[in-house]
Amino acid sequence: MVAWALYDCSNNGFVTPIQTFIFAAYFTKAVAENPAIGSAMWGNMISLAGLVVALGGPLLGAVADRAGRRKPWIGVFTALCIAATFSLWFVKPDPAFAMLALVGVCIGTIGSEYALIFYNTMLSDLVPNERTGRWSGWGWASGYIGGLACLLLAFFLLVGDNPLIPLGTGDAANVRATVFLAGGWYLIFALPLFLFTPDTPATGTPLIQAAGQGLTQLKESFSHVRRYKHIVRFLIARMIYNDGLATTFAFGGIYAAGVFGMSAKEVLIFGIVLNVAAGLGAFAFAWVDDWIGPKPTILLSLVGLLVPGTIMLFITSKLWFLVVGCVLGLFFGPVQSASRSYLARTAPPELRSQFFGLFALSGKLTSFAGPLLVGWLTYLSGSQRVGMSTVIFLFFAGGVMMLTVPTAAHVREEVAEGNPADSPQ
Repeated sequence: MVAWALYDCSNNGFVTPIQTFIFAAYFTKAVAENPAIGSAMWGNMISLAGLVVALGGPLLGAVADRAGRRKPWIGVFTALCIAATFSLWFVKPDPAFAMLALVGVCIGTIGSEYALIFYNTMLSDLVPNERTGRWSGWGWASGYIGGLACLLLAFFLLVGDNPLIPLGTGDAANVRATVFLAGGWYLIFALPLFLFTPDTPATGTPLIQAAGQGLTQLKESFSHVRRYKHIVRFLIARMIYNDGLATTFAFGGIYAAGVFGMSAKEVLIFGIVLNVAAGLGAFAFAWVDDWIGPKPTILLSLVGLLVPGTIMLFITSKLWFLVVGCVLGLFFGPVQSASRSYLARTAPPELRSQFFGLFALSGKLTSFAGPLLVGWLTYLSGSQRVGMSTVIFLFFAGGVMMLTVPTAAHVREEVAEGNPADSPQ
């Protein structure tokens, strides 16, 4: 299980330095024609990758359910992401290289997200239900720790003021070299999964036949959706509150800079502190998930996001903004890890990959809505505080929807008795 959890750590070697911080900033500031155009191009690319993941995830999951094994799929998409990451070395600080950068990051993002579908599916195959929450939380915590560790290594080794490996700034060689650190990090920490973690046995079904069976099964699942109404409601709830999280991640730094006048360095430090808090929260709440169940953990985490999130809309002190922000950060990890835990406990074993494909779909389908609402509310009101109130609404609406979802324990009891698991408990 340690080998399984380390894959979260490895995957964030791509997400944190490439998607979020170092390479993303390098693209918008040095590769694109100007930061405004670069931000728009980057956002469109991420949206395109999300669309591919959303549309293809459920089908690939259904095919994997028919074929049996998970690790070959993880291996293919991990290799795809690592190769795409290494290719970014050739992106020089010139607009002529913008398309190469966008294609590379788009392919890497698709590989990273697809790999996670099959990685998440393995959780219930490896641990009993009573330990699912802690391992989901520990995996999520290792992801936060891994992303931050990779980011700090990049800073001290390559891009800081006095780097230990002084490659120089000509053609941004120091920044471009971080892609080798990111790809290498992904490779090294992914290896234990393939070497030490058992896989589901193969069914012996040829890939083409498995694809046909998977497509048929996916159609049947949609046509008999009433059998899985509890999972449908959960995925809708998760889609709503996940939009709130995605919007917070996208606009948190902008809000800190615009409302409290924080510098770029202060925003970066605040982001690091928030990630540390999120990792600690995911680690600590791992036991809570197994103790009270994933549904109560999700609801408790949403309250933990609603209360400090609302306070942050009204406070004017930068110090208190930082303090309350750290409290908010403690609940980023638990709500995400408990969501994974809930689906791992309630999805039918024979359809688990398919439902984790739908889980990926629920995380991408409406991810544009939150940022769009923030943008328009900010524009119409002239206030970033009013704009950011959108995330409070999304957390609240997602929580209300989650109240209609039955607990994981109730689902297992009803399924064991042959009854539909539908009523909230």
